[in-house]
Amino acid sequence: MGCSKWRAAFNFGLLKAQSRLPVFLTMILLFTYLFYSLNGYCDSLPPPVFDHRSRNGVAPLDARGAEPLGAHGASPLEREQPEKGASPSGNISIANSFGSKKFPQAIIIGVKKGGTRALLEFLRIHPDVRAVGAEPHFFDRFYDKGLEWYRNLMPRTLEGQITMEKTPSYFITKEAPRRVLSMSRHTKLIVVVRDPVTRAVSDYTQTLSKSPGLPTFRNLAFRNASAGLIDTTWSAVRIGLYAKHLENWLRYFPLSHFLFVSGERLVTDPAGEMGRVQDFLGLKRVVSDKHFYFNQTKGFPCLKKPEGSSRPRCLGKSKGRPHPQIPSEVLLRLRDFYRPFNLKFYQMTGHDFGWN
Repeated sequence: MGCSKWRAAFNFGLLKAQSRLPVFLTMILLFTYLFYSLNGYCDSLPPPVFDHRSRNGVAPLDARGAEPLGAHGASPLEREQPEKGASPSGNISIANSFGSKKFPQAIIIGVKKGGTRALLEFLRIHPDVRAVGAEPHFFDRFYDKGLEWYRNLMPRTLEGQITMEKTPSYFITKEAPRRVLSMSRHTKLIVVVRDPVTRAVSDYTQTLSKSPGLPTFRNLAFRNASAGLIDTTWSAVRIGLYAKHLENWLRYFPLSHFLFVSGERLVTDPAGEMGRVQDFLGLKRVVSDKHFYFNQTKGFPCLKKPEGSSRPRCLGKSKGRPHPQIPSEVLLRLRDFYRPFNLKFYQMTGHDFGWN
């Protein structure tokens, strides 16, 4: 009797366990499915924002110096000047989310009032060139913000595209060559030069438009007018000492890394000069004669209207200002002053710009 009772209880328990087994297996399968589903969802999420407190304050780069997509937020300057297609909040829209931010492979480093803005605008026609519109001034004013801040200013580029920026004051900044070298020793450097006398007058004209009470050109150009001593501390004069500035750069980069663009030829033969620039950058010659026409009013070439635009593209009103009348004896004295510096510059670059 007792054995029968225990056998019956055992059979009942076994039956009960067997009835629970399918439920148990179903739960295992369900948890397994949920685990792998959630794991795949997490993998699809964007990577976490880079912690600026990590080692060296710079995110890891890939082999090309590119930033992993989505690794960093927009810099303050980038938020002020969002890329075309960016949302009002400063976030890059889906249309602009392709590619990665890289350090510039080429920089227009000078010179002020030489034609750097024209060169940059002409280059931006090329589909393989992506450039910052505003001058970053990283290597002369904002170097303490760090390389990561600088790279965040750059536009996103795809494979095969070149990242560029232009800041004309780099050429005359003593620390700039060493700082650019610390970023990359492969950087290509473009210098747009112009007759230093004409350049100085253009520089003065720009400053005069902002400060109407400025002393005369003669008073600023001469340290001692009666003795005819030129004041080389005046920036309008100092910038034109191209040979001295180039000497500083050649301590860090070989001459083969430089292209010297004639500001005069950029006006008289923009397509020809742009051909040299595209060759130097290793680009296909896309920018050609068909892109330019000469604006008689402004006195320099403008870009023909692109498709979808109602009018041609010319540089702003600040370009092509009429120069004030400068006494001829002042200009002649300046030409005499610059002559030995010009000749040395011709020898250093292997190119006669014909300023004499």
